[in-house]
Amino acid sequence: MPPNTTASSGQKPGKSGRKKGRKARLFLIVLVLALFGGVAYGGYWGVSTVRASFPQTKGSLTLDGLSGPVDVKRDGNGIPQIYASSDEDLFMAQGYVQAQDRFYEMDVRRHMTSGRLSEMFGSGQVKNDEFLRTMGWDRVAKEEYDKKLSASTKKYLQAYAKGVNAYLKGKDGKDISLEYAALGFTNDYKPQEWTPVDSVAWLKAMAWDLRGNMQEEIDRSLMTSRLGPKQIADLYPEYPYSRNKTITQEGRYDSVTGSYVQGAGTTAGSGTQSTTGTGLAGNTTAPNGLQSQLSKLYNVLDNVPTAVGVNGNGIGSNSWVVAGKYTITGKPLLANDPHLSASLPSVWYQMGLHCTSVSSKCQYDVSGYTFAGMPGVVIGHNQDIAWGMTNSGVDVTDLYLEKITGEGYEYDGKVLPFTTRKETIKVAGGASKTIVVRETKDGMPLLSDRDDELVKVGKKATVDSGAPDRGDGYAIALRWTALDPGNSMDAVFQLDKASNWSEFRKASASFDVPSQNLIYADTNNHIGYQLPGKIPTRSKGDDGSLPSPGWDSKYTWTGYIKQSELPYEYDPKRGYIVTANQAVVDQDKYPYTLTTDWGYGTRSQRITDLIESKKKGGGKISTDDMRQMQLDDSSEIAKLIVPKLLKIDVADKNVRDAQKLLEGWDYTQDADSAAAAYFNATWRNILKLAFGNKLPKELRVKGQCLNVAPVDTTGPADENQTVRECGQREADQAQPDGGDRWFEVVRKIIDDPNNDWWKAPKTRLDKAADNRDELFARAMKDARWELTAKLGKDMDTWSWGRLHRLFLKNQTLGTEGPGVLQYMLNRGPWKLSGGEATVNATGWNAAGGYGVVWVPSMRMVVNLDDFDKSKWINLSGASGHAYSAHYTDQTDKWAKGELLPWSFSDKAVDKSTSDTLVLKP
Repeated sequence: MPPNTTASSGQKPGKSGRKKGRKARLFLIVLVLALFGGVAYGGYWGVSTVRASFPQTKGSLTLDGLSGPVDVKRDGNGIPQIYASSDEDLFMAQGYVQAQDRFYEMDVRRHMTSGRLSEMFGSGQVKNDEFLRTMGWDRVAKEEYDKKLSASTKKYLQAYAKGVNAYLKGKDGKDISLEYAALGFTNDYKPQEWTPVDSVAWLKAMAWDLRGNMQEEIDRSLMTSRLGPKQIADLYPEYPYSRNKTITQEGRYDSVTGSYVQGAGTTAGSGTQSTTGTGLAGNTTAPNGLQSQLSKLYNVLDNVPTAVGVNGNGIGSNSWVVAGKYTITGKPLLANDPHLSASLPSVWYQMGLHCTSVSSKCQYDVSGYTFAGMPGVVIGHNQDIAWGMTNSGVDVTDLYLEKITGEGYEYDGKVLPFTTRKETIKVAGGASKTIVVRETKDGMPLLSDRDDELVKVGKKATVDSGAPDRGDGYAIALRWTALDPGNSMDAVFQLDKASNWSEFRKASASFDVPSQNLIYADTNNHIGYQLPGKIPTRSKGDDGSLPSPGWDSKYTWTGYIKQSELPYEYDPKRGYIVTANQAVVDQDKYPYTLTTDWGYGTRSQRITDLIESKKKGGGKISTDDMRQMQLDDSSEIAKLIVPKLLKIDVADKNVRDAQKLLEGWDYTQDADSAAAAYFNATWRNILKLAFGNKLPKELRVKGQCLNVAPVDTTGPADENQTVRECGQREADQAQPDGGDRWFEVVRKIIDDPNNDWWKAPKTRLDKAADNRDELFARAMKDARWELTAKLGKDMDTWSWGRLHRLFLKNQTLGTEGPGVLQYMLNRGPWKLSGGEATVNATGWNAAGGYGVVWVPSMRMVVNLDDFDKSKWINLSGASGHAYSAHYTDQTDKWAKGELLPWSFSDKAVDKSTSDTLVLKP
């Protein structure tokens, strides 16, 4: 679903203009729907439809199936706190309330996870559905529900579904949301009842977007068409363990006990951590045919709608916890801000779930963030503990080459039959389509079956001499932990009622996928960290960094790391724990390869430095200090590069004037900073000249064309020996993306001014760059004229926020609907501070442009001394209804870095309540 740039202003009117603004909005709705449905009928129908879909938030309603009354108290931002006297009533009410606010979003999500988007949106989604049916998320979810989940979890899922269906009962699509009303003009689609499996399947979508290093696995292989092994290694440097701290620092793997221990212990022993790819039967380069296959596979993956992230790229998050001895309150403070793609409504839904009296009959008193369509709370706190999450990035996916022979595939010299199943895809307004899904004995689906050319291009593949004959080529299969049934839904409910560290760790043991860094704090002044997840082990020498030969059993996963062996930390002496996608554990202290593709620790080390600075100054950390740390927008790469840029003698006066912007700049990327705008433009052009123009077309931005050598491993050659070659990736997915991997690449060569990477060929307008300073000078010149074109010649008008803008788009009709409907559903722009690999991680892709592509999707700071003094904010608002007052009512505050009060106690909730709805049996 491609993005667009059509959006309306997201600014909230002042009090004096609200009545006028409300009339204007209704007039707009009347006008637009008149265009859709006919002038004579459209006006009345439009206003009545929008009003009909708004939820009832006051008074009382009767819900069949409740055992007692339930109170739903909403604050001024429409955030609900639910009070019930039994677990089943609590989760039934949760289902009802989430459906009131977000059912259209829930419905789209379940159609995505089940590969049924074509039923809603027609033939344009058939390819996506084919891929999603091949993965079989809903089939795995059903198996989890039938065979793996506990009886209590099933009971809660059933209650939740009952609540959703109570809301749907008797309603047409237009009574539920504006989007259904719009769909009704082209589709007779009608929402169906919710099922417990619909909720479970959403965890698969989460896991897909947070799946680890599949992207890097593909990219490394694609690079081999233009780069040699050493050059590829240059672009994937080792993690800087000596400079950027790992998450766990006071523990190690004990080879005697076979477990991870805190404090003293024996060394890890075998030390199998590796940074050299050993897939493809030991090759570190991809054969030509495979390179073509992987390029097509990437395109298939790129088209799959995102659930919570940017198709695995740029996914990050910050979380940290500080022990009470270093806080003003004397109790821990815990912060979390997951970095995900911007969506409207926000992927998160804020709410509280409270038993009127906690007992065996009603066990929950929890508040935080969850997903619409899922019962329970995913991140937040209860009356005893708080927890946060960041993506661990551990490698839980592997791609395999499969040698197809007849109706089967080769494995250790034998031909084994595929397991097959037929899937029928219903298409709105068109004929259904049936596909055949093939899987290997390990349940690995053949992703290459989803593109007719993927297998054919394997005819040209070249592999090691010991590989089976190419025949008709090699197929590509996927091994992924989330395709095995697990217990992650059990973990959600266990976390929600955990009261101490022991119960928290027990709950984390069920959190199979996605593997997340879990941080912890409790009211008894303890802090902790646990790496959970179903994490595979591989044969010695296989690190999962490149596709593996499926015909050789030695590349099959050998098992999974035991819970007792997974890294953790509890009350470390340093008094804090930081997780921001950096390496979990030092490679010398652990025998297993968790991944070869960690985040490089830029954000985590900056957070660590901020905490240490406060400690060394003798000050105590407050809730607002934690908030301010979340907003830190210091550019670490600017600190490295700017001193060198300022030493370059620039002849052009206009470029020299821009260079002067960097003099005295404090490296902060405020929205109103001209220096930040110019530096980031220079950084972008450095990356393009030094690296981007030397990458293969499969990694470069679609439509950007270069003259390159037909066959070369050193980059573009003389223009008389080149061919025209155009990039193939969407702008927000291309490389170099400018993240902290690229920080590390540049750091490695910054003091080697004659390194080959600093060479760039001449063009019609520029002479060749032969060293670092010549390339930097050219980048500064290109940046000057790029910003002149974008922002104007007058540098006094330049600002980072004018380049670095956020548009919030409805993820279905807001990206593919008629322009006038996009205008109704989308909001923005917002001019943002922050940047890539910055604590305030408003991410942008340097290859594609400056627009914001992922954000801190929410922010929270939990105060374990007094939960009512905790703070939180969401990216958009509680409601998914486009003209609700709570559609984007938190976004302005979010953009400014403000947080809202987070009421938890009965007294605080009552004080903040604006509307109360009583649900009666």
